[in-house]
Amino acid sequence: MGFQQGLSGLNAAAKNLDVIGNNVANASTVGFKGSQAQFADVYASSIGGGGTQAGIGTRVTAIAQQFTQGNITTTNNSLDMAVSGNGFFRLSDNGSVTYSRNGQFQMDKDGYIVTSQGYRLTGFLPNAAGLIVATAPAELQISTADLLPNPTANIAAGLNLDSRSVIIPAAPPFDPTNSATFNNSTSMTVYDSLGSSHVASVYFAKTATNAWSAYLTIDGAMVPAATGLLTTMTFGTNGTILTPAAAVTSAPFTPTGAAAQTLTFDFASTSQFGGLFGVNSLTQDGYTSGRLTGFSTGADGMINGRYSNGQAMTLGQVVLANFSNAQGLQPLGGNNWAETATSGTPLVGAPGSSSLGVLQTSAVEDSNVDLTAELVNMITAQRVYQANAQSVKTQDQVLQTIVNLR
Repeated sequence: MGFQQGLSGLNAAAKNLDVIGNNVANASTVGFKGSQAQFADVYASSIGGGGTQAGIGTRVTAIAQQFTQGNITTTNNSLDMAVSGNGFFRLSDNGSVTYSRNGQFQMDKDGYIVTSQGYRLTGFLPNAAGLIVATAPAELQISTADLLPNPTANIAAGLNLDSRSVIIPAAPPFDPTNSATFNNSTSMTVYDSLGSSHVASVYFAKTATNAWSAYLTIDGAMVPAATGLLTTMTFGTNGTILTPAAAVTSAPFTPTGAAAQTLTFDFASTSQFGGLFGVNSLTQDGYTSGRLTGFSTGADGMINGRYSNGQAMTLGQVVLANFSNAQGLQPLGGNNWAETATSGTPLVGAPGSSSLGVLQTSAVEDSNVDLTAELVNMITAQRVYQANAQSVKTQDQVLQTIVNLR
């Protein structure tokens, strides 16, 4: 009798209910991907075969996870990340690499970005110059060390010197405390190798028609000490600068306790028109030391640190990994998967590159389980189970009838 058909159907329906129940149980699990039980019919092997052969039931061929996109929900944790598109977070557990779509991260006591299980997020690290080097991914660690100071080296000055200004006589010589020895001045803050700030002042004295001298003082002291002369400047009849044609470098000076340094001035944007003296732009490239005040992650995975001195620095870049056959990944539990021969090798890269999705911070990806659909599937699976049970019951009744024949 054909009890095996009904029994196989009962087993298949029970397995289907297990899969549906697991989906329902994880409807609120961040990064969870629902599964689907897939079945195939079963036929006994025979030499004759042919169209008169009856099947002997069904079997489960696969439980395939559905890697469709889940809804993205915002959170209050700046370390939370959601992948919009293809790709998995690449995690390291003492060197053992796993993959996940759960972007609920936090920072441990050593500054590593970790999951609730302690797995460390990996990515590309910056080199000494702060540039990301796309080599082998490593565990991402946020350094809380102070940002080193950067001594000022280059200054760009865009000014207008009033062509109507009076000519300053050669005597007396330039004196920053005597306003009769110069026409105009401007100041800026510069930094030494220790990060200490100093006031650099540039004074302009008109020496002849279309000709000016520029003088420099640092904290009130002339550089060089004898004259303070930085450079001479000449202008054409249309008000544009003729000389110096290139940037000029000041005489060296040594701040107390710091290294000797020079300042290079670029006056290419300076003009001499018949208008009032004005400073249009004045920039310098130095800064003092800074402490990390926070960091943020961009859609491309770049982790940018913000410092108390107003500077920003790249601390790392989160990477994503994709697979040719994501359904070939081995589920490990805990929202993690492992690479297998069936899945293919991981294609690792920056978010937004190639076929990889982008990141959304302060957000997580919800489970992709459609609870309504799963409940309908549960009703269907229940009916299938009942029908197969009825098939076994009918076979039993038929067998009982045969046994009772006299």
